Amino acid sequence: MDSSLLFGFSMIAYILASAMYLAGLLFKAPRFNLAGTCLTIGGVAMHSLATLLRWQETHQVGSGHAPLTNMYESLVFFALCTALLYLFLEYRYKMRGLGAFILPIAALIMAYASFSPRIDDSIKPLIPALQSNWLIAHVVTCFIGYGAFAIAGALGLMYLLKKRGTQQGEQRENGLLPSLTSIDELIYKTLIFGFLWLSAGIITGAIWANEAWGTYWSWDPKETWSIITWFLYALTLHARFTRGWSGTRIAWLSLVGFATVLFTYFGVNFFLSGLHSYGAS
Repeated sequence: MDSSLLFGFSMIAYILASAMYLAGLLFKAPRFNLAGTCLTIGGVAMHSLATLLRWQETHQVGSGHAPLTNMYESLVFFALCTALLYLFLEYRYKMRGLGAFILPIAALIMAYASFSPRIDDSIKPLIPALQSNWLIAHVVTCFIGYGAFAIAGALGLMYLLKKRGTQQGEQRENGLLPSLTSIDELIYKTLIFGFLWLSAGIITGAIWANEAWGTYWSWDPKETWSIITWFLYALTLHARFTRGWSGTRIAWLSLVGFATVLFTYFGVNFFLSGLHSYGAS
């Protein structure tokens, strides 16, 4: 069995889990959410094993390295971070209804990595700039942050939809979705968590850049958009701390922030040339 097959199984598990969580929400049936949780745990287990197998496969082709070096590998790691962080939130806060909004993100990322003609899943030797001990530190910290921001964006969408339903007199709480206050608090905590990891990712990236290119910062398009993303989330948290912004404002900012993350990740790789363009391969 190779890693691609296990990645495919994990994608199927995430798709089925998403369907179960959505069914639980639509039919007000907690048993569907329980099935979603079991499928998510199974998907994460297969996903983790596939990542280890992929790492082993890089050694078999004579260029052993952490499987975090191209668009395909970063996509599947992005999905793994998102699913793992979701499981932590579910365990910590006992809110299985969140899966209806979060697991589809992991499923879509895996589907894109598996089926997009733009994504090359082959294993290739590392270019010199990537042959560094900072590779794992930089990529892992960035994608834990990205996963947290994906969850914050999903929670922001949940908040806006639930508030709209409440304003229209629709009562959909039925115990499966948290209250608006709880969702708002989760968005806030998730943004802080993601901001700290993104900050660590930028710092480790700067150190790596100095090692590889002789400068901590070169205003490469990826670096520029990373700092734009960082400032957007910094301003969002500042508004929360000092202005007391919450609710709808923070929900919208979490969605705007995640859109910026997606452009930093996809847009720079596909539409802008620079030192980080190897990520598109």
